[in-house]
Parts: sequence; C-alpha cells; structure tokens
Amino acid sequence: MNVLRHLVPINRWLEPLLAAVVAAGLVVALVHLYYRGFLPQPFFYQPDDMWGDWFNVVYWAYDKGTYDSFGTVYPPLTFVFLRLVSIRRCYPESAAAADPGAGLAARSCDWLGIAASHILFMTMIVVVAITFVKQDRKTAPWRAFVLAAGFPMLEALDRNNLIIITFILVVLAFGPFLRHAWLRWLCIGLAINFKVYVVATVGVQLLRRRWLWVEGATIATILVYIVSFIIFGRGTPLEIYHNLQAFAGTGASTFMDVWFPATYLALYSLIDNWMSPVQGLIGSRWTTVSLWTLWAITRTAQLSILAAAAATWLRPEVVPRHRLTNFGISLALITNESGGYTVPLIFFFTLLEQWRGIGPKWAIISVYILSIPLDIPIQYAPPIVRDLFWPNRTVIVGYFFGVGPVLRPLFLMSIPFALSLSTIRTVWIDIRTQGWRGRRRYSGDFPLLTHGGARLPS
Repeated sequence: MNVLRHLVPINRWLEPLLAAVVAAGLVVALVHLYYRGFLPQPFFYQPDDMWGDWFNVVYWAYDKGTYDSFGTVYPPLTFVFLRLVSIRRCYPESAAAADPGAGLAARSCDWLGIAASHILFMTMIVVVAITFVKQDRKTAPWRAFVLAAGFPMLEALDRNNLIIITFILVVLAFGPFLRHAWLRWLCIGLAINFKVYVVATVGVQLLRRRWLWVEGATIATILVYIVSFIIFGRGTPLEIYHNLQAFAGTGASTFMDVWFPATYLALYSLIDNWMSPVQGLIGSRWTTVSLWTLWAITRTAQLSILAAAAATWLRPEVVPRHRLTNFGISLALITNESGGYTVPLIFFFTLLEQWRGIGPKWAIISVYILSIPLDIPIQYAPPIVRDLFWPNRTVIVGYFFGVGPVLRPLFLMSIPFALSLSTIRTVWIDIRTQGWRGRRRYSGDFPLLTHGGARLPS
C-alpha cells in the first residue's frame, strides 16, 4: 500500500519518465550530429540549409521584391525587425530569381543575426521556465524542459524560424508576467504581425465575453501594422492576402513535402496527386480509403473544437482561459498547414492544464510524445550526397519515410479533440447540477468600447 501511495497521482512519476524519454532522444540526436555532422530525421532534410528560415528572409528585407518575387506571407514587422538585427553589407544585391537561397551566403558574415536569433532562443527558455514555475512548481521542470527542448522547438532553432520570437510574445501576452492589459495587448499585436495565424487567439476570447480585451488587442495589432508598414514601405493587406492564398494552395508532390507536418493537408495532397508515386504503390482502393480517412480525422477534430466553443459560450465561467485560447490556435493550425515548428503554441496552452480528467491527461501525454526528436523508419530511400554548412564538408545522407508524417498530425489533433470532449462534459455537468435560474453568467463581462480609469482585466 505504501508503494501505491507514492505512485498517486500518476503524473508525479509519469511526466518525469516521459521527459527522460525526450531527453534520451535529444542525446541520440546530438550524438548523431557530433559523428555525422547533421541532425537525424525528423529534422529538416537539407543539412546545408541550417538557419535558412532566418537568413533567406533577411535577404528580402533589403530587396524590393519582398511581396512579389519572394511572395512572402510575413507582415512588414518581420522585415523591420530583421533589418535591426542584421548587417546590411552581408546581403548584397544578386540575381535572386536564379538564387532563391540568396541569403544563405550571409551566414558566414552576419554574426549579428546569428547572435540575435540564439539570444531569442535563450530568452524563450527563461520565459518558459519562469512561467511554469509560477503555474505549478511540481510539474515545472518537466513541462518547461519538454516545451523548450522538445523536437518542435529544436526544429525551430535549427531553421531559426521566427516562431521563436512569436512564441515569446504569446507567452508574455497570456502568461503571468505582465500585469497591465495594454502590455499584453501590445505583445499579442506584435505576435500577430509576426505570424498572422496568432489572430485566432484573440477572436476566441469573445466566447468569454472579454470584449475590452479583444478591442484592445485588435487596436494594438492595427497600430503595430500601420507603424511597421510606414517604416518598411510595402506589404499591403491585399498583397499579404494574395500570398496567403497562393501559399495555402501549394500541394505536395514528393515525400519531402510531408517531412514534418502539423496537419494531414500535405499527405492528403501527396496521395491525391496522380503525378506522385503513391497511388501506384498503394492502388486505387487504398488511395480512396486513405483520402477519406485523413479527411474524416481532420473534420472530426475541427468539429469537436467548434462544439466545445459552443459549450463554452453557454458556460464560459467553467472553462479555463488557457484552454479557450488553445481551441483558437489549434483550430487555426490544424486547418491550414503552417509547419511542424508552430505546434509549441498548442503545447504551451496544453501544458497549462492540470493533471485532472482523462482529456487533459491525454493531451499532456501527447505533448511529451510529440516532443521526442526521433522517427521510426518504414521505407528507406537511396542515399543522397549533401553539403554541410557546419562543419563545412560533404556527406552521404540516408533518408527514409517514417511514421512521423502519419502519426504526428494524429497525436496533435487528438490534443484539442480530447480537451474539447472534456470541456463539453464539464459544461454538461454544470448545466445538470446548477441549472439555468439565478445564475449571474455575465457578472464578469466588460462592455464594448469602455473607457475610463478602471483597472483592466488581464
């Protein structure tokens, strides 16, 4: 009995165990990097393109073809920021049309960009650690570690993607750091102007009748955009919208296009593409079954979120704010493919859940599983010769099609699905036990367009 008493609650030993598995996977990946010079799958398949998401984009901060030639979906703030943390002489004008990776040569020159991007990553670690310590000291070490050093965030570091600074701003906006509402609004406005899909975290707040919060965040977003547009001189809403449409319509034609997805959109496109070899490998019958299954899984997850949103509208007081925000960003990220390194946004709000109930428990466990930086091979492909940036040498890389592109989106979508079912159950129980009469459901509401000196809700 004494032994059983120490095993309850389960997360006292399960979360440290899962964190140890993630750490072991990280050690394996680092050993692979030490001996072979590049990170193993499921890290990005082009080892010569390390930090590419940063330096390729910086180049277009100095080139006038940002929104037509490059076709970027980033708002102007991104390029204003990158100009501040880069060395101009490292990005000379070149024939960008013939060299889509024109910014890569700057990696050996732009020491300021390398320093700034890694300072951002270290800042993220500190912010995450403090946040989880304030949330729950008992689970803070494991949850902070798996979020900051798990596979999605390490992939963001490998690519030097701007999701890192966006993530910091989101944590500041919704975490325990800032007391003043206007600072939170400014952070979320900046985050949206780095990654447009973060806007989903704002609109969903209306389900809790946080009118003033939505108003403030919207005004902050617009003001940040106007200022950054004036500074940068280009990037109209229409240009960004057209580029978003073009980006969303890009389909997959090879297995490389489904390397590290957050959704089944790329895999669906690959299977449905008659020019890809998939249909010839699995046959027409399994093609139809696969397409229907992927469609059904995605729609089920989306509908569960919408059902939970409707339940939240009925009883907003029984649904935690972080879960509601999680629904918004989850719906955005599983509806449009934004890359696997965007999922730490979902992880953050999920790890704010308490270890209580089947749904939250499953969601937390799924975060740990998705953070393991390894993949299981299904079919190997012929090796390819690749050049490395660091160290500067040529190596032979062996690729394989693994279980990641199939299972990772499933586990990711199971997170909002499990939390949605838990929310619906909680609302249903509250309605059954409390009824409808005598309830002050709107007592914490704030009227729209309110002004004055009253303290604002965080």
